[in-house]
Amino acid sequence: MKKIRRLLALLALFALAAGFVYWQNFTLQVEPVELFFESLPPQFDGLRVAELSDLHGRSFGKNNVRLLRTLQKARPDMICICGDLFDEKTDLTMLEPLLTGLTDIAPVYYVTGNHEWQVKNLREILQKMRAWGVTVLENEERVLSRGGAEMVVAGVHDPCGPYDMKTPAALVRELRSAQGNDFILMLSHRNDELAMWSQLGVQLVLSGHCHGGVVRLPFVGGVFGTRRELFPEYDAGVYRQDGTTLFVSRGLGYTNVHFRLFNRPHVPIMILRSGKNVNKS
Repeated sequence: MKKIRRLLALLALFALAAGFVYWQNFTLQVEPVELFFESLPPQFDGLRVAELSDLHGRSFGKNNVRLLRTLQKARPDMICICGDLFDEKTDLTMLEPLLTGLTDIAPVYYVTGNHEWQVKNLREILQKMRAWGVTVLENEERVLSRGGAEMVVAGVHDPCGPYDMKTPAALVRELRSAQGNDFILMLSHRNDELAMWSQLGVQLVLSGHCHGGVVRLPFVGGVFGTRRELFPEYDAGVYRQDGTTLFVSRGLGYTNVHFRLFNRPHVPIMILRSGKNVNKS
């Protein structure tokens, strides 16, 4: 009888552990994040920006229905895809139902990550993405207007892109020449370039790349960095330098290690606020 009880207890523990691992790897975590900017025009106060990064061709339900439903419930005004949407191992038939579903929810803006540049027919894929309604930002910008005010959404290729592509510095110079001091929301896959964006005077940068450190330890953060270093500096969340805010998503998928721990697939929803955070201590 004791052996049976022990076996049942062991099976119960195994079931709990398996359930926890499933929950950690297959259930989406929506994170609302309020970000305050004195330079954001009041007309854009409350703008809801969903970020998706590092999906790596993963599916959450058939045709990514769970991801689409999650975003629909979040009611974003725009969806920003910050690279590594797919990679060299992806079945690319997953892209059309996902991207057309996203564009039915809100305008979609996309920049490449490092892994897309390992896909041979990338240029053809980017053209298809445009046909599906996605705004592909190739070191360029779009101007948003609301109530007579303007802000800029811009995006840069990953550094793995063409050797002769426009540099981030050149892009920002052109933006400032054309748009003056308009608020800039920049999409950039790499998570460790806060110093550069701060020097360029960009107000908000959305990135990914680090997968949240793959494994996250409570009160410590991400364990593994993109250069195989331990405890990377910019692993997830909000970072600030001078007048620039960087938000790093923990991402949604996997690359080499198909496992996440204390690091559920991440769907951050940035809520942009005009003015100072009066509740900040």
